[in-house]
Amino acid sequence: MQVFYGLDGSELDLILHSPGGTPTAAESLVDYLRSKFDHIRVFVPHAAMSAATMMCCAADELVMGRHSFLGPIDPQVTLDTPTGVRSVPAKAILQQFEQAKEEIEDDEDNLAQWTPILRQYGPGLLVECKQAINLSQELARDWAQKYMFSGDPDAAAKADEISQTLSDFDLFKSHGRHLNREKARNYGFEVTDLEDDQKLQDLVLSVYHSTTLGHVQTGVAKIIENHNGNAYIQGTDRGGSQGEGNNNLWTPRHQPVPPSGPPQDEPPEGEDPAS
Repeated sequence: MQVFYGLDGSELDLILHSPGGTPTAAESLVDYLRSKFDHIRVFVPHAAMSAATMMCCAADELVMGRHSFLGPIDPQVTLDTPTGVRSVPAKAILQQFEQAKEEIEDDEDNLAQWTPILRQYGPGLLVECKQAINLSQELARDWAQKYMFSGDPDAAAKADEISQTLSDFDLFKSHGRHLNREKARNYGFEVTDLEDDQKLQDLVLSVYHSTTLGHVQTGVAKIIENHNGNAYIQGTDRGGSQGEGNNNLWTPRHQPVPPSGPPQDEPPEGEDPAS
């Protein structure tokens, strides 16, 4: 909301570089983006993984270079295990439970060796895993059908196929698997080559490298900025040039938000947006 304040027009170029996050966060972002812009072109300068890949399904146009990657969207579940906190694929938990059930049914003596593992599965975990998979598939499918394949008579079938493929843990075997643009095309994405426009490629990669440098040399963990220089920057506890501690750093340069209340699409009547 901060960086969209004061922007005109119905089209957005979004440069997206992210390791991902939760599907619900991606859903909030997509809902807000789509409430403001009719056409969104997403550039992936390096990697848009997991939930960021899901956001790419909500693009009218997806632009990738030879060096760009997407990733699987199979959900991960955080478990507190005897060996520490682990992030485990939801599908792997379901498969392991089915394996345990089969082996115990075959021989009840197997229960003893499975008990320490099964104790890690708290109430509702299996249902949560199933619903997490369903949610990831549902969001990717709905966005792809409505946006990426808009106007295509086979939009529903293509969207369903791409959502099923991207969430297939058995296919990718690792949530960190990189999908280059050729694989992305093979799995159903409609991709434009970044190299088709050399000037545009230089501009996009310059933004990416500048942002990456900010992450590497400062205590900044998140940078969201528009072409006018209006930015929201979030720090970490690593400190660095942005200061010590866990900081949320708002850096307005051209169009600050009115001081009262949250960022707004339009300034309250009678107020100067720069006041």
